[in-house]
Amino acid sequence: MTTDLARRIAVARGDEPADLVLKGGRVLSVFTGELLEADLAVAGEYVAGVGRYTGRQVVDVSGLILLPGFIDAHMHLESTKLTLDEFARAVLPWGTTTVVLDPHEIANVFGLDGVRALLASADAMPLDYYVMASSCVPASPFESSAYAVTAADIARFLANEPRALGLAELMDFPGVVRGDPAVLDKIEVTRAAGGHVDGHAPRLSGSRLNAYLAAGVGSDHECTTYDEALEKRRLGMQIMIREGSATRDVAALMPLVIKYGPANCMLCTDDREPHHLLERGHVNDAMRTAVAHGCPPADAVIMATLNAARWHRLWEHGALAPGYLADIAAVEDLERFRPVKVWKRGRLVAADGVALPVPKASVPDWMRGSVHIPVLAAEHFRVEARGPVRVIGVEPGNVVTRSLVFMPPWVGPVAAADPARDLAKVAVIERHRGTGRIGIGFVTGFGLRQGALASTHAHDAHNLIVVGMDDSDMAVAANRLAAIGGGQVAVVDGRVIAEVPCPIGGLLADLPAEQVAAAVEALEEAARRELGATLPAPVMAISFLALSVIPELKITDRGLIDTLAFEVVPLEVQPA
Repeated sequence: MTTDLARRIAVARGDEPADLVLKGGRVLSVFTGELLEADLAVAGEYVAGVGRYTGRQVVDVSGLILLPGFIDAHMHLESTKLTLDEFARAVLPWGTTTVVLDPHEIANVFGLDGVRALLASADAMPLDYYVMASSCVPASPFESSAYAVTAADIARFLANEPRALGLAELMDFPGVVRGDPAVLDKIEVTRAAGGHVDGHAPRLSGSRLNAYLAAGVGSDHECTTYDEALEKRRLGMQIMIREGSATRDVAALMPLVIKYGPANCMLCTDDREPHHLLERGHVNDAMRTAVAHGCPPADAVIMATLNAARWHRLWEHGALAPGYLADIAAVEDLERFRPVKVWKRGRLVAADGVALPVPKASVPDWMRGSVHIPVLAAEHFRVEARGPVRVIGVEPGNVVTRSLVFMPPWVGPVAAADPARDLAKVAVIERHRGTGRIGIGFVTGFGLRQGALASTHAHDAHNLIVVGMDDSDMAVAANRLAAIGGGQVAVVDGRVIAEVPCPIGGLLADLPAEQVAAAVEALEEAARRELGATLPAPVMAISFLALSVIPELKITDRGLIDTLAFEVVPLEVQPA
């Protein structure tokens, strides 16, 4: 190692030729926002110098702008449905070279052993995978996960997993605010291990926000309005600006960056569908969107590189400067951010929109066959209600739902879906231990006319969730997911018309990215064309209906959850 360091210094001095020199382009300094007319010299895996250099290999990058490789500050691999290798192959051409994962989906199904198994192939990948230890497994007392992750589990994971950086999004903000000892223990063991704590605090404000920050939580990716983000930023919180598939917050939050600059802000995708990765891009799509909404291009780059690296203590990432990793995206302009070539640790990994070969990742057989439900029929989704009922109100582009009240459109005690009022049934079925427990409610906002959509991607316990207009179709959809080991499915008139098999934990596919993307796209098209869905990314939107730590009304296998009062509430609204 000393020899490598000495050689890097010699290259920087100009006494030895670099391994690689990128010549003729401009280098963006994320420290000043300037474009520097300079060569970039690489020695081994690191940038040795920015200036005028000779090298053993010289690549002409005339007309291109050299940017640091992009960093996703917070994302869930499981939402992409791709394994490590297929995800790398999908995002490397877009300039992403580092991601920080919150793997709590896998942790809910298999515990931290599942996370370790997922990361087993990471060393071979031409992309840096880091993880935050799953903080809320289960996310709340109202969810039924297969495993529970304790403070002791987190301490062991942080001590033994070199890719672990800290504690993942601390969704149990009510527990933090009230000083729940079990929650605070997780923060304390993280701090003792030298880690930091990511947050998850939608709409948290005032003294309760102060309490959350006082506990040592430092970031949040759930801001959806300017005022919310400004209050949190004023108190020192790191604002992760999200641009996913179902949740797109860049447009709403860019005024914060334009007025106050990019400090304490970074970009993330959180949850992104595979066809959106292949068609729109990854972090570079968030950068492009930011610039389109008035963000200075250099600030967009800083939020996608240096700021993310500094928050996550990845001190060698995030800049093209001496001593930093040679993670490089060569782009044509600072509007589209579309790379022509991408280098990871000094090695070319993508060119002209195509990734170079990526080693195959492997997962153990025990991560399959994890969906355990009884055979279901239409009567399992029958529910009675005579008076007004609570309804989950879904809005496009937002994981926050409204708590609505609908008068019953049905006659008699049996509550039914009603396409004329955009009123669908929603059910969550416990799928880890085969208890047969089902929570049933109603949802509006999907625009369904018929059929059913079902998924085993249901944040955060990842039980089986189904939304539908017909009880029989809901049963067919649930039974089909059990048969294929999980994933997503669309059903009309008792027929499966589209599906995305995800046999690895009911969360990940074992197919090439292009095939997974095509299947997801076909499912979304079927949802629109055959079922009548009007909501963008409807299947991903379904997965958030079970997220019992996001306002205002959600559903789990234990029933409807008022997430503001943090309690289970009945379907029928009781008279005052």
